[in-house]
Amino acid sequence: MDRTPIPVLTVQTAPYEDQRPTGGGGLRRPTGLFESQRNYLPNFVQSLLSSVDLRDRQGCTMVVGSDGRYFSKTAIEIVVQMAAANGIGRLVIGQNGILSTPAVSCIIRKIKAAGGIILTASHSPGGPGGEFGVKFEVANGGPAPDIVSDKIYQISKTLEEYAICPDLRVDLSRLGRQEFDLENKFKPFRVEIVDSVDIYLNLLRSIFDFNAIRNLLTGPNQIKIRIDAMNGVMGPYVRRILCDELGAPANSAINCIPLEDFGGQPPDPNLTYATALLEAMRGGEYGFGAAFDADGDRYMILGQNGFFVNASDSLAIIAANLSCIPYFCQMGVRGFGRSMPTSTALDKVAKVMKVPVYETPTGWRYFSNLMDSGRCSLCGEESFGTGSDHLREKDGLWAVLVWLSILAARKQSVEEIVRDHWTKFGRHYYCRFDYEALEPRTAYFIMRDLETLITDKSFSHQQFAVGNNIYSVERTDSFEYIDPVDGTVTKRQGLRIIFSDASRLIFRMSASSHVRATLRIYAESYEKDPSQHNKEPQAVLSPLIAIALKISQIHERTGRKGPTVIT
Repeated sequence: MDRTPIPVLTVQTAPYEDQRPTGGGGLRRPTGLFESQRNYLPNFVQSLLSSVDLRDRQGCTMVVGSDGRYFSKTAIEIVVQMAAANGIGRLVIGQNGILSTPAVSCIIRKIKAAGGIILTASHSPGGPGGEFGVKFEVANGGPAPDIVSDKIYQISKTLEEYAICPDLRVDLSRLGRQEFDLENKFKPFRVEIVDSVDIYLNLLRSIFDFNAIRNLLTGPNQIKIRIDAMNGVMGPYVRRILCDELGAPANSAINCIPLEDFGGQPPDPNLTYATALLEAMRGGEYGFGAAFDADGDRYMILGQNGFFVNASDSLAIIAANLSCIPYFCQMGVRGFGRSMPTSTALDKVAKVMKVPVYETPTGWRYFSNLMDSGRCSLCGEESFGTGSDHLREKDGLWAVLVWLSILAARKQSVEEIVRDHWTKFGRHYYCRFDYEALEPRTAYFIMRDLETLITDKSFSHQQFAVGNNIYSVERTDSFEYIDPVDGTVTKRQGLRIIFSDASRLIFRMSASSHVRATLRIYAESYEKDPSQHNKEPQAVLSPLIAIALKISQIHERTGRKGPTVIT
């Protein structure tokens, strides 16, 4: 132990007006802003720490982790120095600063910490020219609710000083406890560097039948898998859990070294960016493929020959096969949750299983409230996030292990499982068009004008003829959510057009990035007839997309010729 007391300094600062957290207590900005703007990161960290009541903060334990992106080590040092100065008693940090978002949630819940700080910008690009983010987890291991985010923002607008111990240095590479005496503090400040994988792995062992998965990957009828960690945080988890623990060959795992710039590609598990995985799967050698985003909470599933499983179908198929997972056999199934833009495929499963479905705004914090109250066992979003009440975060590796468990139990291929599901429940043709990096004012006015148009009484029951298709508007709204737990009302969460045949068009602004605006258009069409299940989603949905483009005028108003990403 270093016996020289470390000074605690109070540093004068000036507030920033733009530190309003987006959903879940997170601040995401261009990395250059954190590096160039004086005290930009310390200001937000102080606002975050000050949002915790002083009596709850003094001597408490918090968890810190990062996805390894550029600026993470600098940021961790600042977080540690400020946590010490603000009375936090103990920090638990992943070795080398590495912890996936699910692992942070897991550790918070395991050790009953007061909360956690995750340094990540999720699937956004890394490197000096990329994005950086700070996310606050609360004591249940989930994203901060809106009331906490609002409190952080209010503090940030009037902040005049922050506390820091600039001489405090932690060795992130050395496992074990490090203690520091601070000036005017009775108890030493303690940092524990923990193995990034251990605690999370132990949780997964209690949920799944590892022997069944191991037999799938190593037994006489083994399948070959290909897992792409996209040079994010998941590399150590994939190698340790899928390769070392479950027996997958080491060469099953690719891009498993966390890199500050993620190898120059956005760590976004979709068909646009996970191209190396897609090409490998198209070769036919592998029976199962998966990719993860930077912080490990999102995933993508591919079958042999590159068969793509969209996230909404994945959620519904997991729901229909929960009996393959020991955890759910023991705990039972209370209910399902999905974000409003996610397809209604889950609803069909819930109806057969006779369990409720909760339709929420986008953002995992809404699911956390449902799970804490015992209403929801499984939930997911169309943006490749799925999870259950084992944590309060979406969990990419958990979802992959669920899929491997289903494959082991049903002894079918990914494609056969998906097609069987469609035959039983019908197919929900679905796609999402992302228009990224729009000028914010332009995007705002497109959404404003759309809302005026579709909520006008004259729009109700309007008919659109596209080719041989006629779509009759049944109802429209600006989605509003009333939390069944606490009655909280969340308004303006996307615009919905629901047609008489249950087809849907949804328009929504994404709140995840501050740099530019992203406007998303979602199209969904239901087909019960199995003879009609082999069509290309784009072809089936093209009439709906044509309606969306016509009424939004997005191409004319933005100068774009098409979306940035289609999923």
